[in-house]
Amino acid sequence: MDAVTATTAPGASAATRRSDSEGTLINSDFQTFLVMLTTQMQNQDPLNPIDSTDYAAQLATFSGVEQQVKTNKLLETLSAHMGISSLAEMASWVGMEARVAAPVMFDGAPLTLYPDPQSGADQAILVVVDAAGQEVMRSPAPVSTEPLAWAGTDATGAPLPAGAYSFRLESYVAGELVGASPVESVARIAEVRNGTEGAVLVLEGGAEVLPSDVRSLRGATAP
Repeated sequence: MDAVTATTAPGASAATRRSDSEGTLINSDFQTFLVMLTTQMQNQDPLNPIDSTDYAAQLATFSGVEQQVKTNKLLETLSAHMGISSLAEMASWVGMEARVAAPVMFDGAPLTLYPDPQSGADQAILVVVDAAGQEVMRSPAPVSTEPLAWAGTDATGAPLPAGAYSFRLESYVAGELVGASPVESVARIAEVRNGTEGAVLVLEGGAEVLPSDVRSLRGATAP
């Protein structure tokens, strides 16, 4: 079942607990500081009293630390709310098909690939890699950016098992390899998850990509 998983809540709770703990600690330390300061004033040498500017400097320093803790707490709360808002905005992407350069699920139906050979290349080779990182097919491909249908077979024409596959295109000039680039394909978005840097899209098969990695988006194809 598709889901939009908001992992922000536990993280936000942890951040809140940490900030609350820091706030409690700073308040406790402030009370201790005042007691020590008062004791220091009561027991100072009357003939050589501590300069009042020293007291002011100590108070100002501690007040600055207290203010920094409050600022950090505010920033963490703001960050948590922004994460939740980002997930809500991306929720509508679940179930849609994204064009990305990432491992995609193959279930027996041909996949559409979008190669992008290097400029000046006179030969291109399509390389297919399975979920274990093993190369399962290497075949000549048109030197073109036109969409390419991959039937899900190995180099001998035998059908490959269902699973996640990734693709790359090797570009050659006069028989010399001049570059290799990932090949984009279309994958269904199964979930939106909150990561350390914001929303993350989880594709069928488990691959994770950032929203900025999506080249195009379209409604899911009817079965």
